[in-house]
Amino acid sequence: MAFGFTGLGYLLVVVGILCDTTLVDLDWSFQQLQPYRRWPELEPYLDVWVVAGQRGPTAIAACLWLGWRSYRTGTMRPLLVMGTALLLLNITVGAVKIVTGRLGPHYAHYVGSPELFSGGNIFPSGHTANAVVTWGVLAYLATRGRRTGAVLAGATAVSIGLTTVYLGTHWLSDVLAGWAAGLLVLLALPPAEPLIAGLDTRIARMRRGD
Repeated sequence: MAFGFTGLGYLLVVVGILCDTTLVDLDWSFQQLQPYRRWPELEPYLDVWVVAGQRGPTAIAACLWLGWRSYRTGTMRPLLVMGTALLLLNITVGAVKIVTGRLGPHYAHYVGSPELFSGGNIFPSGHTANAVVTWGVLAYLATRGRRTGAVLAGATAVSIGLTTVYLGTHWLSDVLAGWAAGLLVLLALPPAEPLIAGLDTRIARMRRGD
């Protein structure tokens, strides 16, 4: 049910942008506020904080940690779960980015334009979706304090998305779609566990030389 509701929300955002609805007007309302100019004192801190949503640094750090856990526990499951999540993220978010070709606020041509099919790659927000997935997977794999981890992961993903709106690198609807896209990946992980377990078993057998 959660997957269906999240998917519906994602679809509504996509349709809202494609059909140039009031969601585009809302995007422009936030963009014209220019919060990075209204509160410039926050920018140095948020420029640093937004790195917590970048795929490269966060994926490397998470995979190093999960690789250590895999070594200690003798199972590749932690790395396989993260690998599966990142693969799903890259495929699904990347496909929508290519199809929509949306430009970000800093490259907008004129006020009110949805900026679609212009060779951009801003929709949905990869920054936001990556924050949901990377930190969400760490919470998903936690053996202790899982609920606390989920709350912290959610707060991080929300703040990263809002930070990109503050910086003017993403439209609000990019972020809404990014949250939904990332959550869909997380919700797809439990059904994928049997496949992950099977792959883990095969890798274990190969390492033993069976």
